[in-house]
Amino acid sequence: MLPDLTGASWRKSTYSGNGGDCIEVADGFPGVVPLRDSKDPSGPALVISGDSFAAFVAAVKAGEFGDV
Repeated sequence: MLPDLTGASWRKSTYSGNGGDCIEVADGFPGVVPLRDSKDPSGPALVISGDSFAAFVAAVKAGEFGDV
């Protein structure tokens, strides 16, 4: 079952800059990480497991996707 994201508090990374294209995440959903496109805040959100998001962030930090 997907969490109700109505009223979610979204944030984006401080590394994104002022005009950067980036994703936003919503905190406060145990076990999952809701994600959305910052350019389309009323568009769809993707909800992934917290473990999957942590593995993705670790892979980015390790350079597994090149320069992103």
